[in-house]
Amino acid sequence: MFRRCLLILITALAIQPVAADVQPVKLESVDSVDKVLVLKSERELHLIRNGERVRSYRVSLGQEPEGHKLSAGDNRTPEGRYILDWRNPGSDFYKSIHISYPNEEDRRQAESWGLEPGGNIMIHGLPNEADKWSFAFPGLDWTDGCISVTNEAMDEIWTRVTTGTPIEIRP
Repeated sequence: MFRRCLLILITALAIQPVAADVQPVKLESVDSVDKVLVLKSERELHLIRNGERVRSYRVSLGQEPEGHKLSAGDNRTPEGRYILDWRNPGSDFYKSIHISYPNEEDRRQAESWGLEPGGNIMIHGLPNEADKWSFAFPGLDWTDGCISVTNEAMDEIWTRVTTGTPIEIRP
C-alpha cells in the first residue's frame, strides 16, 4: 500500500500543487463537536458545533474522487450520512476514525449491481511510513476511498470528535 501511495505521490508532484490546510473560521477551546461535514468538491472537512463551523481542514480523498462509492476497490470516497463509530489509535495511518459506510442504502445499491459495497472507510492521518515524504501528501487524492488529513489536523480531529458523532459527506 505504501509503495503504491509513494508512486502516486511522485507522479503527481510534477502536475499538482500542494495545498495548505484551510484556515480556521474561528478558533475556540478544545470542545467536542456535534457534526463533521466533508465537502468533497472543495476538499474540505469542517468540524461543526451548534450549527457553526469551528474548524476546517484540507483533505485528500480516494484516487477516484468524483461520485459516490459503488463497490469495493473503486477508490471512491462515499457520499451520504454516516456515523463515526469507532477509533483506532494504532492503525497503519496516523490514527484513524471509522466511518459507518456502508449503510443499508449503500448495501442495496451495490447488491442491485451485483457488487460488494466495500468498507473500512476512515478519516486518518498520513501513512505511518511516510516520514520524509509527508510533505507531498496534502493536496493529492491518494487514498483507497478514505478521507486523509495531515497528522497535525488528525490530532485536533481526534481530540474534538467523539465516537457516535454524525458525519455528512457531500459531493
